[in-house]
Amino acid sequence: MNRTEFVTVTTIILFGVFVLGWFASWLIGRLTRPSPADLADLARQLHDTERERDKAIVLLKEREVRLAAAQEELDAAMEGLRESRTEIEELRDYIERKLARR
Repeated sequence: MNRTEFVTVTTIILFGVFVLGWFASWLIGRLTRPSPADLADLARQLHDTERERDKAIVLLKEREVRLAAAQEELDAAMEGLRESRTEIEELRDYIERKLARR
């Protein structure tokens, strides 16, 4: 086998391997490609999930508003409790002073 025949045979073999690789790639892509029905189902699931996420965000915001209102009520109640304690202490001191004068 001379040089020209060797180059020709090598070229043919490499081209054959290239064609087989391309065909295998095309076949695998064809077999693993999702069908339009699968894509439609995935799109529907995505839209449903986005709707649920939006509902969860709205619910979270409503709960945050309620929590803020409850925190304000708690702060007001604690302030009233502090004022009541101060007033009770003042009344106790007043009563003790009155009892001490007797």
